[in-house]
Amino acid sequence: MTERLSLRARSLDDADALARWRERFIVPEGVIYLDGNSLGCLPRATPQRMEQVVRGEWGAGLIRSWNSADWVDLPARLGAKIAPLIGAQPHEVIACDSTSVNLFKLIAAALDMQRGRGSGARKVVLSEPGNFPTDLYMIEGLERQRLARRRLASRDSLLSALDDDVALLLLTHAHYKTGELFDMGELTRAAHEAGALVLWDLSHSGGALPVHLNHCVADGEGADFAVGCGYKYFNGGPGAPAYAFVAERHLAELRQPLTGWFGHAEPFAFSDDYTAARGIEQLQCGTPPVLGLAALEVGVDLIAEMGVARLYGKSQALSEFFRQCLGECGVALELVSPSDPHRRGSQLSYRHEHAYAICQALIARGVIGDFRDPDILRFGFAPAYLRFADIARAVGQLAEVMRTGEWRRPGFHQRAAVT
Repeated sequence: MTERLSLRARSLDDADALARWRERFIVPEGVIYLDGNSLGCLPRATPQRMEQVVRGEWGAGLIRSWNSADWVDLPARLGAKIAPLIGAQPHEVIACDSTSVNLFKLIAAALDMQRGRGSGARKVVLSEPGNFPTDLYMIEGLERQRLARRRLASRDSLLSALDDDVALLLLTHAHYKTGELFDMGELTRAAHEAGALVLWDLSHSGGALPVHLNHCVADGEGADFAVGCGYKYFNGGPGAPAYAFVAERHLAELRQPLTGWFGHAEPFAFSDDYTAARGIEQLQCGTPPVLGLAALEVGVDLIAEMGVARLYGKSQALSEFFRQCLGECGVALELVSPSDPHRRGSQLSYRHEHAYAICQALIARGVIGDFRDPDILRFGFAPAYLRFADIARAVGQLAEVMRTGEWRRPGFHQRAAVT
């Protein structure tokens, strides 16, 4: 790392309005964490909140806490907090289950809505090759039940693939490997004009960049459905509950397939027959995971306090500074993310034949990024707790790994179960 870059980083950190928020997170000493796009750092308030829930609400309150601590309304209350962060109304979002489960529910619900509207011939769920695997797997699962037909089209041919057979367009807003953003408004409008519904996966967008689900189309209807996870930029912890969005105009018509008791209109009436709740609550299935939801609420509250627009502005500045440092340190890697920061999420991805080994060599030096098969070295820029000085030091370590060939050590080539 050059002295000039070090001074530049210090100047940027001194001017950073979000710098003080780093103290609200636990970042291990000696670690530069560039993997917040896979698992966010632990908020300092989370252990205390978990202690309160475990010892006070569960330990002392026991089952009474479903009422006295309002556990029963936690999924809807937390959904209402997430809603403004993704451009939705409070009653359109609920926190529940996992992203995969919510995908299944909403894909199936969209297909059912199309049948109910007399569009039974529409069974195609359109997506792109290379979308996050769970999105494609859920379509495939419904295809095996003969409820859907999967169709994949490249990014530049998606619009032409929207024909009369397409029931649902399912895309990830910010691509998990490259960070490339779709134009949500353009594709939502095109799908609606073709008679299709749209489901957006916000797993790499929620809490990281401004999303406007209800207003992505300037003079038309916004998105129909969306899902997202809670453990990346919302800092909810490993396996944190996910969230789901259904536009208000669809709530009365919605019928999701996992008719569990917490999606019932009166779960404690214990009826033998299922009657769906009237609003977004019908997307619930089993008993809410109170501990996970309580941890996620801490992270959501922090992101709401900081403001998504400010966070995205800083993440763009961090990523551009990363690229500047690479250039000045003479590190030549093939960028696979868009070079324009406005066309990508809060990450940068590079291609290298030995990306996995390079990633492991960096981790050994305390710089934690991640690897995506087959050859992608990925760096996430979670601006809530990253400093510009961290970026300069990280690139300095990367330059040293590349200069010395340290990544060639045999141990760095041994694949772990989680990459």
